[in-house]
Amino acid sequence: MDVSRALQLARDAEVDLVEVAPNSDPPVCRLLDYGKLLYLTSKKERESKKGQRSTEQKEVRFRPNIGTHDLDAKTRKIREFINDGSKVKLTVRFRGREAAHQQLGLSVLKRVADELKEEVRLERPPTMEGRALSMVLIPALTQSEKADGAPKETNQGQEELADAKT
Repeated sequence: MDVSRALQLARDAEVDLVEVAPNSDPPVCRLLDYGKLLYLTSKKERESKKGQRSTEQKEVRFRPNIGTHDLDAKTRKIREFINDGSKVKLTVRFRGREAAHQQLGLSVLKRVADELKEEVRLERPPTMEGRALSMVLIPALTQSEKADGAPKETNQGQEELADAKT
């Protein structure tokens, strides 16, 4: 069908002539409402984005000789991040001779993990990364996720943390 005939049909039906396959030989066009097509594709795109869940990784830094009030304040902030659904990386930075006393940093991480044990799971146990000791916490499974048949969480990270402490 020639272009002028197709345009006349589109005007008569009060719709648009939309090229759907420009690279084919000959190009393929359809008679449809272009505004409705754009609306439906954007709606489909929004629906597909709803299923995706992007998680951020936040980092909270500590020092090995942190005060109790400072530790409590940072623990509250970690709790906020976890409730928002973010991963949280806890890092204890060592300076100078502090690196010789890694057990102090490990005890700080253990205190935080013990305080938040109901709300978090340990994704990565404490490891040394240069002059920093770090571990990663993720939000714990909710009751509905446990009922859906999600794999049981292991306390391997918690056990490693306890073993490292002793």
